Amino acid sequence: MAGVSTKEIKNRIRSMESTKQITKAMEMVAASKLRKAQNQVTSSRPYFETLLDTIHQIAASSGDLQSAYLRPTDGNKTLFLVIAGDRGLAGGYNSNVLKLCYGQMDADTVVLPVGRKAVEFFKARKKQLYTEAFAMAEQLSVSDCFTLAKQLCKAYLDGQFDKVMIGYTDFVSVLSQNPTVTQLLPLEPGKKDAGSTEILYEPGGEEVLEAIVPEYLGGAIYGALCESRASEQAARRTAMDSATSNAEEMIADLSLKYNRARQAAITQEITEIVAGG
Repeated sequence: MAGVSTKEIKNRIRSMESTKQITKAMEMVAASKLRKAQNQVTSSRPYFETLLDTIHQIAASSGDLQSAYLRPTDGNKTLFLVIAGDRGLAGGYNSNVLKLCYGQMDADTVVLPVGRKAVEFFKARKKQLYTEAFAMAEQLSVSDCFTLAKQLCKAYLDGQFDKVMIGYTDFVSVLSQNPTVTQLLPLEPGKKDAGSTEILYEPGGEEVLEAIVPEYLGGAIYGALCESRASEQAARRTAMDSATSNAEEMIADLSLKYNRARQAAITQEITEIVAGG
């Protein structure tokens, strides 16, 4: 910092201390929101997993089902539901899931963005948007997820889309979040276990499947939303903790430079006094 006065260094120290206070506050807010988001993940996972197991049981035990939700398709009309955040300052949370999803889309893919960052990303790339009604991820409720699921089921049954995909960030731990893409429709039946008991559904497997798929889809969307929210807060907490640590390091470095500059100035004054005497 040759040529920089002690006053300028002191101003930079004050600026970094102010930045440190902001990042520390944001880290604490993210930590608080993370606890709530983790509870939502814990409570939503069993519901979604039970629905998924039930659907796989019905599909695997009823090989003659003619449900539209099970139809294989060679079409390329894909709807991609992408969940991102409403704000930045969360490390690679937004960019990782958005780039992963974008890399798996073709020119005709229609995007349903959830989260302001997803809307901005795909608008900038001129992708066709299905709707912007769910643009604020933080405001999305359970009922919104099931409303959206019903809309997607109707659009799929009407032949508007051959495939429905979802991209979100899977919450593994506070330090690990994985961007993920999975297929929602058509359903992919699991393999039937050799020792499994045959289950009879009334009025029939197909009718039960038709009724449960919208519930499954709503649960899947809500589960992905909960996973994404927890991932976002974990990523933001980590990013703000790193930013706070960097600010502390810069403050320590600037303080050292300030003390050296001040010592050099004092030494210079003493030398001038001695020389003048």
